Amino acid sequence: MPPELKIFSGRANQQLALNVCQFLNLPLGDCKFQTFPDGEIHCKIEDVRGRDVFLMQSTSPPVNDHLMELLIMIDTCMRASAERITAVLPYYGYARQDRKDEGRVPITAKLVANMLTRAGANRVLTMDLHAAQIQGFFDLPVDHLYAASVLNHYFLSQKLSPDELVIVSPDEGSIKRAVGHATRLGGELAIIDKRRTGAETTTQENIIGGNLEGKVALMFDDMIATAGSICGAAELVKKRGAREIHVAATHGIFAGKAIERLDKAPIDSIVVTDSVPLEPEKQLPKIKVLSVASILGEAIKRIHQHESISAIFEGEAARSADL
Repeated sequence: MPPELKIFSGRANQQLALNVCQFLNLPLGDCKFQTFPDGEIHCKIEDVRGRDVFLMQSTSPPVNDHLMELLIMIDTCMRASAERITAVLPYYGYARQDRKDEGRVPITAKLVANMLTRAGANRVLTMDLHAAQIQGFFDLPVDHLYAASVLNHYFLSQKLSPDELVIVSPDEGSIKRAVGHATRLGGELAIIDKRRTGAETTTQENIIGGNLEGKVALMFDDMIATAGSICGAAELVKKRGAREIHVAATHGIFAGKAIERLDKAPIDSIVVTDSVPLEPEKQLPKIKVLSVASILGEAIKRIHQHESISAIFEGEAARSADL
């Protein structure tokens, strides 16, 4: 008989943790935080001795605070004799720093993996990593979930005709993602030639494939951070004659001037998930938030019961096909 399942949440996204617990018909574990005047974080949890513990915390902005909070939670559970500790990161911060693209720079995504492991995590559950190879940075099991089924289900429910659709990859790195969505939704495929001109600036030079004239363009990405790339892509797609432009991403970070840019961009709707909470000051009428609580909840249940995770997506694909 497996040990008792306990779910705790950091302060990054407590509503998502509550939704996951509601899906599983479980109470959210009691975890109290205190931030001292000097900025240090203190954590105290209920009894976890011999329990199978899942700690939910997106390392979204403020990234360093939320990461440190997660490390402290892991250490707390390890020292309280939890049977197993799974770090659940719906959004994995620092994922874009996954390689050395010039001299004298860190690979911070690997550093974060080392920190989570050394703190005492036995397993990691995450969603839509910016670079899938980050799974290899860990010397422990990593379950990598995808929000594609949630996004596909939403757009299928809109009853868009495949003859009108063009699935647009906002850059070369997102081609595989775009092909996957095109397989489920239908439509043509187009790829935007994006050139990075700085750490925070990009230019969109050309569109490869896809006739956009009078069509509905759907652009999919893993995240929207400062929104510079996606807004530049939308401008180019609009110039090529797209009738409607809809953008979808798993993680809505919306940092810096993102909301201002998205508000002005020729984008009809923006669909993100609740992997990162949408703060009130960042809400726009064109932004819609879908929940990934059921995917996370099902994955947590299967990990606890030692069942297959991939079966989740086989079931989701079948349900999407029925729409």
